[in-house]
Amino acid sequence: MTARLDRAEDAAGPLVRAIGPDGFLIGEERFAAVLLTPNGATLWSPPPLAELAEADIAPLLALDPPPELILLGAGAATAFPPRSFVAALEARGIGVEAMDSRAAARTWALLRNEGRSIAAALMPIG
Repeated sequence: MTARLDRAEDAAGPLVRAIGPDGFLIGEERFAAVLLTPNGATLWSPPPLAELAEADIAPLLALDPPPELILLGAGAATAFPPRSFVAALEARGIGVEAMDSRAAARTWALLRNEGRSIAAALMPIG
């Protein structure tokens, strides 16, 4: 199941209004895990972090133009994805910044307000 919230009228993209153990509140929709792009939010079913692969974030990699950076919210605590995941994105010219999901949501808002070309993948907190 995919839920989408388009915010074409807002240059900053979708805004995470609240974060808790039950997910991320974006607009009036709650997402357990979410992919964020400048144009919307998509429900995401991520694998365990240790198994994360390039294909798991395919919608972010399909953006045109591609993002310069992907923020990876690793859940309740900062953790790092497999080196193969980072290497695959770097080979595409895309940076990866891993942090806890709360920090990634805050960083998303800050960088989008600066007009940066980014995307985010936020894993569940709880």
